[in-house]
Amino acid sequence: MKNDSGLKSTIGLPQAVALYIGAVLGSGVLLVPGLAAEIAGPASLLAWGLMTLLVLPMALAMGLLSAKYPNAGGVSHFVTVAFGPHAGAIVGWFFLMSVPIGAPVAAITGAGYLTAAMGWGDHARVIISAAILLFGLLTNLTGMKIAGQVQIAVVISIVAVLVLAIIGASPHIEKINFTPFMPHGWISVGQAAAILFWCFIGWEAVSHLSEEFVDPQREAVKGVTIAAIIVGVLYFLTALATVGTHSYHAAGSDASLVIVISRMLGSAGAIVAGLTGVFICTATVIAYAGAASRLAFALSRSGEAPRWMGMFSDKFGTPIGGIAFLACCFAVVLLLYGSHAVSLTTLIQFPNATFILTYLGGCAAGIRLLKGNAWGVRISWLSFLLTAVIFPFVGWAILYPVVIIGVFLAADKFKQRASHARSDAHSENTFPQASGEARR
Repeated sequence: MKNDSGLKSTIGLPQAVALYIGAVLGSGVLLVPGLAAEIAGPASLLAWGLMTLLVLPMALAMGLLSAKYPNAGGVSHFVTVAFGPHAGAIVGWFFLMSVPIGAPVAAITGAGYLTAAMGWGDHARVIISAAILLFGLLTNLTGMKIAGQVQIAVVISIVAVLVLAIIGASPHIEKINFTPFMPHGWISVGQAAAILFWCFIGWEAVSHLSEEFVDPQREAVKGVTIAAIIVGVLYFLTALATVGTHSYHAAGSDASLVIVISRMLGSAGAIVAGLTGVFICTATVIAYAGAASRLAFALSRSGEAPRWMGMFSDKFGTPIGGIAFLACCFAVVLLLYGSHAVSLTTLIQFPNATFILTYLGGCAAGIRLLKGNAWGVRISWLSFLLTAVIFPFVGWAILYPVVIIGVFLAADKFKQRASHARSDAHSENTFPQASGEARR
């Protein structure tokens, strides 16, 4: 079934839950527990606790807005309805320019787990990353029905392995690994929370697919609630296992889950962890490629992005212009990473500020648009305030959204000048004709 825009409404509740989990339970579960533990020590669990409490209101705010305003523009559309087209377009570009970096980060992280397990080098890591990104793009090209079905299978595999890893790690958790509890002070907990935000982005991604929900009222709210509970519990328990077993020192912060799984499965555990990393990051790429390509289509439809980004496949009912844009961006990011021009640590920080600002925009829109729902307004306020507390810790990454705003304003000014020039030219062409007719 196609809606008015041509996008097919094929996403049911199981696919919605899988897409939400796949978008949120991504590379963060592989990378961030160890990074947060290195930053704040065992006290990183306080940051995890805070974010686990935050995850449900964040998710529900996005779910309620998706149910009420299903649109491929997602958060950008919510902000447009609440605050006008300029604000909505800027928030849209924040998200659109986050995914070209965020998705390759996910792919590189997953590929890194597999190459570490198999003893392969950086060249193999880049090739596997490219394969993950290509699979995510091709899956979205064929439509969300197939993407949703693939996502269900991938997410079931991910959850099963993580549950087994947590159970297997529990006998190795020791009290000594929790002391000293706060070796780097309270500031480090805030810094860890800012990094942890990377783990809980994703709710806004699926909002861009809400126009393709069979029943947005059901899929958006129920789907996001089920997914939020599963994600919150799995993240906290994974972090507890990472800190309690001190695996982030044994394997390095970006491969701590390998040690957790290896202790349960022995030598085969590393290979299982590597394949799990690929599955987890593939699920993330599928969800984010779907979200960003739909957003590019929506921005082009509203005149806030180049026309070619709105190119559409009648055969599959998918936005091929947005998918082509992402393919080009992914190639550039992988080239920069493969040539060692940028590191994974630098890449992961770049989109942090833009993702957080996207959430702030969405929560602010929820405060205004959900006025008929008292709980919706409270949830939006809670999400807005807690997210705002985290924002100051993003550091230099604030420069990225500043550049995006600058480019957007310059492009908007150029468009206005071009529009005025066309209008003046039209007037000059019609005025002599009108004068001639007057003389006759």
